[in-house]
Amino acid sequence: MLPASIQITGELLSAAEVQDICESLKEDSVRLLSVRGCQLSDRDFGRVCRSVAESHSIAQLNLNLGVVSSVGRTRHLADALKTNRSLQTLFLHGSPLLDAGLVTLNAALSTHPTLVCLDLGDCMLGDQALGLICGMLPPDGAKSGDQIAGMLAVAVASSRTLEVLDLEGTGLTNHSAQVFLDMVENYPTSLRVLVLAENDISPELQQQIVDLLSDGDEDEDRERPPSSLTSGPSDDLLVLIQEETLGLQFV
Repeated sequence: MLPASIQITGELLSAAEVQDICESLKEDSVRLLSVRGCQLSDRDFGRVCRSVAESHSIAQLNLNLGVVSSVGRTRHLADALKTNRSLQTLFLHGSPLLDAGLVTLNAALSTHPTLVCLDLGDCMLGDQALGLICGMLPPDGAKSGDQIAGMLAVAVASSRTLEVLDLEGTGLTNHSAQVFLDMVENYPTSLRVLVLAENDISPELQQQIVDLLSDGDEDEDRERPPSSLTSGPSDDLLVLIQEETLGLQFV
């Protein structure tokens, strides 16, 4: 059965409804869960968070409009994010997190391997929280992950101009490296340098990729026709170019 969505807005959730939500999450039958503006007890909120932690299918979680309304709920959510490995989108718009709430969530948000979209609008955040948000967006520390690496490999294989790809510290594993290895081995590509440092990739796989890329460079050098212009155009060539632009012909 394909993962479905559960979307409820502005309702008072009963214990039975929460139980159904939790069971669906644990069965990996939910891809999108939205309880936007809903009311539920702290105990039930904790149950939902524990089920989110166990879910391998949930990709989008919408807790907009005050669902995360206390420090205790923020802690429950942080614990869920530390365990979950599938969530890609988290909406917390309109939740009174304050700086203290984001401090609680910061570590879980910063280290989540698949989270790519986060809505913190109208969460009553101050300067401290903004500093933490900036820390979540380092210029060279994107967490691409294995799923993104597969899409990148397809793009690289089809490119005829890309020569250098830097994926240092982007959360890749041996699975990603094997995808790139197969790509380099089986598809003609202009790629010459692939940086995979600071990832959970074995040195052996990294070396195999380096060797294949080096072999490609050597093959290209052998196929390239020899050229006598080693240090730039000669004076005679410059004259020919200038004369030809004037429409003159040489016999």
